[in-house]
Amino acid sequence: MDFNQLRSFIAVAKHGHLTRASESLHLSQPALSGQIKALEETLGVMLFRRAPSGMILTPSGQVLLEQAEQVMNAVQDFRTRADGLRGVLTGHLTLGTVLDPGTLRVGELLNRAVERYPQLEIELHHVVSHEATAGVRDGSLDASFYFGAAPDALEAVALRDITYRVAMPIAWADELGARDWDKLAQRPWIVAPESSSHRQLVVEAFRSRKSPPPEHTIEADNESVIVNLVESGVGASVVREELALAPAAEGRIVLWPDARVDTTLWLAFEGSRALDPLVSALIELVREVWSQPVALAA
Repeated sequence: MDFNQLRSFIAVAKHGHLTRASESLHLSQPALSGQIKALEETLGVMLFRRAPSGMILTPSGQVLLEQAEQVMNAVQDFRTRADGLRGVLTGHLTLGTVLDPGTLRVGELLNRAVERYPQLEIELHHVVSHEATAGVRDGSLDASFYFGAAPDALEAVALRDITYRVAMPIAWADELGARDWDKLAQRPWIVAPESSSHRQLVVEAFRSRKSPPPEHTIEADNESVIVNLVESGVGASVVREELALAPAAEGRIVLWPDARVDTTLWLAFEGSRALDPLVSALIELVREVWSQPVALAA
């Protein structure tokens, strides 16, 4: 038994089909089939049941798959640590993003990573805030940007404070005089999906004024969409201050005076992975980028 056989076993289990697995491994289908057969003979158990729909794990295969993945992960960690010891960092990181790349300074981060660790691959996945922390916990993300309260059961590096403003359609300007939060709660509000940090900011804005949250909400999971819906008169929302000031100055939306909600932008990661050379390198790069002042446009 060798590591290539284990890698083939995992690939076939993941894809459920020899053809797709062979393509992912850049192997011919006969070669892949031969590796699976050799592994089954070595172990003395059948790993897959061949069916017209593809390759189906047997009960024995299901039991051994988890251990095979653990072995391959351990091998990858071993190689990564060895690379780190000799000063060559090689590997792949999946990083979650929750706001636009400019706000997260992703371009600066990737430029610095390419310069310092040319063999390190960083794959970006745009997610909403609750998916960010869930992905870090389940391992689908190695780390993620996140805004809101400090994430539970995760380590996090605080990067910057963010201010959100209460933005409303121009037609609601008459609401500004009364500043009645109970009345405002009866209007439509645009919020991000359930459990998102954006929705929690809306709830907190009303809770801090001892007012019930909005009764009628419309979901949108993108900041530009939220701003557009406010401009179109669909409803009110909380909007990041740097996105709200320009349309407010141009008379496309109105901002509720002195209504601000402050939060924090973080880089979140599993504490157990802080010493992983790849995650450690990412944390170092992010700290360096965010220790520098933001460059202002001329």
